[in-house]
Amino acid sequence: MVSANTASEAGFAWRARIAARLDCTPQELKLSADMRPAAVLVPIVERAEPTVLLTLRTEHLPTHAGQVSFPGGRFHAGDESLTETALRELGEEIGISREAIELAGYLDFHETVNSGFLILPVVGFVREDFTLRVDVREVAEVFEVPLDFLLNPKNRVRMRAERGGVMREFDTIQFGTHTIWGATAAMIADLSKRLRD
Repeated sequence: MVSANTASEAGFAWRARIAARLDCTPQELKLSADMRPAAVLVPIVERAEPTVLLTLRTEHLPTHAGQVSFPGGRFHAGDESLTETALRELGEEIGISREAIELAGYLDFHETVNSGFLILPVVGFVREDFTLRVDVREVAEVFEVPLDFLLNPKNRVRMRAERGGVMREFDTIQFGTHTIWGATAAMIADLSKRLRD
């Protein structure tokens, strides 16, 4: 039988391993008039087997409607930083307070092809006793996916599609009835590569 202390140390080990592979500070972002800065929170839930919290966006939103995504959104003038943007959006979309989050680090900026956002992924550890308060205008569903499943390259499929006359390649991850693709899948692939290297 595993003791409570041993289990706690094991939990700390995966947290430390992830944090060690992330950027400690976000890359310097010099805003320009044509740039649309945004941030998402990549929430890793501290369970015995860690999971990642994802949302399904509602169908009527102006951008990325009906897609699986991390909680997040565009930078507001009142936000002190993109990290603040990610934490604010997390609270607004699914009601998790920043007190339940321990920031772990950052992934690389990701630019979306269709909407033109430049997104900073902020990785955070979420206490497992969090409470959801979902904004149903923006979020149709909240669900968790095992971290190991998302990090396994065998669960990603490379797809091709034509958009605006240009053939593009992108990763997709199928989890049950949910298809994770686009920026969200690219961020997951970034995290997976960092932990493998």
